[in-house]
Amino acid sequence: MAVTEAAAEPIADVQALVDYLAAGAKPPADWRIGTEHEKFIFHTQDLTPARYEGPQGIGELLRRMLRFGWQPVYEGENIIALQDATGCSVTLEPGGQFELSGAPLSTIHQTCDEVHRHLAQVREVAGELGLGMIGLGFHPKWRREDIPWMPKGRYKIMRGYMPTRGSMGLDMMTRTCTVQVNLDFADEADMVTKLRVGLALQPVATALFANSPFVEGRPSGQLSFRSHVWTDTDPDRSGTLPFVFEPGFGFERYVDYVLDVPMYFVRRDGRYVDVAGQSFRDFLAGRLPGLPGERPTMSDWVDHLTTVFPEVRLKRFLEMRGADAGPWRRLCALPALWVGLIYDDQSLSDAADLVADWTADERDYLRTAVPRTGLATPWRGRTVGALALDVLAIARRGLERRGRLDTLGNDESHFVAALSDIAESGFTPAERKLARYEDEWGRSVDPIFTHYAY
Repeated sequence: MAVTEAAAEPIADVQALVDYLAAGAKPPADWRIGTEHEKFIFHTQDLTPARYEGPQGIGELLRRMLRFGWQPVYEGENIIALQDATGCSVTLEPGGQFELSGAPLSTIHQTCDEVHRHLAQVREVAGELGLGMIGLGFHPKWRREDIPWMPKGRYKIMRGYMPTRGSMGLDMMTRTCTVQVNLDFADEADMVTKLRVGLALQPVATALFANSPFVEGRPSGQLSFRSHVWTDTDPDRSGTLPFVFEPGFGFERYVDYVLDVPMYFVRRDGRYVDVAGQSFRDFLAGRLPGLPGERPTMSDWVDHLTTVFPEVRLKRFLEMRGADAGPWRRLCALPALWVGLIYDDQSLSDAADLVADWTADERDYLRTAVPRTGLATPWRGRTVGALALDVLAIARRGLERRGRLDTLGNDESHFVAALSDIAESGFTPAERKLARYEDEWGRSVDPIFTHYAY
């Protein structure tokens, strides 16, 4: 669901930034589903993370993927991404996490086919190179300094800046993996409702998908260490966005927020200019210290939008960002959860009613407590597990009403069954791994790389 911007003219004023976001509005018939997921690539012989370089490196993995019809994207002499004509792409996160950014599709059935096809391709090529891949929210074994960095200019700038704004930014960059879905809105009012529902209910997704209990070979005390990492990554650009719930919120207020997020970089002539910590407002006025006298183009604004990391991110669509990566079934379940909640009018209304009286303190409580206690987190006299069952029931009914059938006549509601199983059991995927760690795995995380590899 990426947006291509060819405009090279300087941005006229702040209203142009508001108009850019507003132009993402689409009629429901044109709403699409874009699923993204990341996985760790490792050497099957010794479980070490794959580097970019070398005959068994991620660069070679990308080169061999070209056999499937992908087109390479270069930065300098290095292939750093793949893309195809459908809008699908493969990209690299800073620590070599291998990401599929799916095409904008109409149904969860298509999304699941896309995920299956991609994993089959990567498995074929990775097998030739002695590599494996696994979906977990946080790397269970290796230290931060053991993770190799990918040769991308923006990551070099972020690597230098991140430690100035939190203790875990470099961990976020190198040792986390997520699955997310990108979804559309009809107009400003629809965007506001969906963004509020998404932000409020993101901890429910975090609990259902909690899949990162280990750090450097031992239990961390968190069920989603990936989600915990975000609580001390960069307060300027992450969090639950309490202003979204204030009266009068809309595109203009979101633009104000993004303008106040410090910049990382500006791309010029194929290179990244380090402007970390500088102000996009100064850029608009032609007073950016890193590029004196220059004013931004719309492509600079698009880049800057990608450097904010709230739990739900607004571009010309909404990104639901609260879930740990996991196995194939949950890669299909994540988009099903959110499509069921916000692509059906009745379900969206029901979800909005569910969260309407939640206070900012309650939302913050869920955000900080759920990564540690998951479905068992106390909530209004019940638990988050009970709340999750309510949310899943809303989503399931929404998918049933959508009535998007596969060739066998099945609607999309069966894709949330994996999440219902988790909620009904009361045990997150992380807790199941912790139990195996204490018992059959002999307090070793190494079996994860065999038992849970794709």
